[in-house]
Amino acid sequence: MTNRELEELYKKYGALLEGHFLLSSGKHSKYYLQSAKILEHPEIGEKLGKELAKRIKNAGIEVDLVCSPALGGILAGYELARGLGVRFIFTERKDGEMTLRRGFEVKPGERVVICEDIITTGGSALEASREIEKRGGKVVAFSAIANRGLCPRVGGDISRSPQCKLPENIPFFALGDFQFEVYDPTECPLCKEGSTPIKPGSRPGKEV
Repeated sequence: MTNRELEELYKKYGALLEGHFLLSSGKHSKYYLQSAKILEHPEIGEKLGKELAKRIKNAGIEVDLVCSPALGGILAGYELARGLGVRFIFTERKDGEMTLRRGFEVKPGERVVICEDIITTGGSALEASREIEKRGGKVVAFSAIANRGLCPRVGGDISRSPQCKLPENIPFFALGDFQFEVYDPTECPLCKEGSTPIKPGSRPGKEV
């Protein structure tokens, strides 16, 4: 799958939104990726998971377990685990911190891939990886369906942004890059035109 094919897939399923969005970082953007609109189709989720699994396997990385931060990464991580033929678990926030619950366990030395639907700075993925390592696991790779272009991925050609939080010594796999310009609220041209940003999920059809 090429970067262009991934972009067309997002457009086809209404997952590449255009408007005026308030991002979780506090910045504004004209575009927003809504991977849930793709992953609501099981056959597409399976296809993407297999493609991501193939790239990880081709890199010679051995994996015992896939872990995703809830909520957005769960479907992507599950399909990646199916593609790799390994177990799947997820972390979730409790009192503001990512933690393993629901009886999930990590065996000492298990090789783990952290998987998101979209990685922007990689902050949530990094939090999940710390929880895995605290339990004795070894994070061997980070992964996502889509990369927002701040962190360099295996096979990509973008440079590392100062905002990227993923460690440089662990490979990051994604199916494609989406690089959108983002603005500080005080410098946003959309605001200057009189538009009001929305937080995805605040209107029907814009669920996070």
